[in-house]
Amino acid sequence: MTVTVPDALRQEVLEANLAIPAAGLATLTWGNVSGVDREAGVFVIKPSGVSYDRLTARDLVTVRLSDGAVVDGDLRPSTDTETHRCLYLAFPSIGGVTHTHSTHAVAFAQARRDIPVLGTTHADTFNGPVPCTPNLTPEQCAEDYEYNTGRVIVDMLASDDDRAAEVPAALVAHHGPFTWGSGARKSFEHAVICEAVAEMALRTLELGSPVTPPRHLLDRHYTRKHGPGAYYGNP
Repeated sequence: MTVTVPDALRQEVLEANLAIPAAGLATLTWGNVSGVDREAGVFVIKPSGVSYDRLTARDLVTVRLSDGAVVDGDLRPSTDTETHRCLYLAFPSIGGVTHTHSTHAVAFAQARRDIPVLGTTHADTFNGPVPCTPNLTPEQCAEDYEYNTGRVIVDMLASDDDRAAEVPAALVAHHGPFTWGSGARKSFEHAVICEAVAEMALRTLELGSPVTPPRHLLDRHYTRKHGPGAYYGNP
């Protein structure tokens, strides 16, 4: 059964996918963005292996949230579709998911290290380190690998939706970053920020042992953008 999603959602997902190479977050087709329509019980995602310069709104694939079945689209969805679906099912606050292989974030993932909080730029968005998962087990790789890729993120965050909202990013060990947000566009913005703070952290670590910023300074930067007392920006 074909399920029609709003044109606005399809356009948002398209624009977020096209922004990946423009932001330097992907080589070739190494990245994808999705956006969910929870009322309809579906999400829209980039098709597998389609070049960004050929991607159109018609190419996007609609997938049923409950079981991963394709309900609209002529192409196969991204191979990371099941990871996106796992995150949507685990965290109700998520409206969009982005996955890239951006260089500096992947470096931390390949080293199996969290991206540490070394300054206020990080704290403006992420209320704590961007965590890296444990390795997937042989069993997790052998069956339902992509869904289990999401599962290790969910388990690491203890299925805590509030925790996922405070640090809307994770690194999958030896793989790369997944970010999320209120919609496809916001999840992409978090991917940009994740890569930027990863590069800043690597450059800081190159200088030697970093000095840990005071907690009150980090808290101040996070809360001026998030929560009931936020005052950054304009309506």
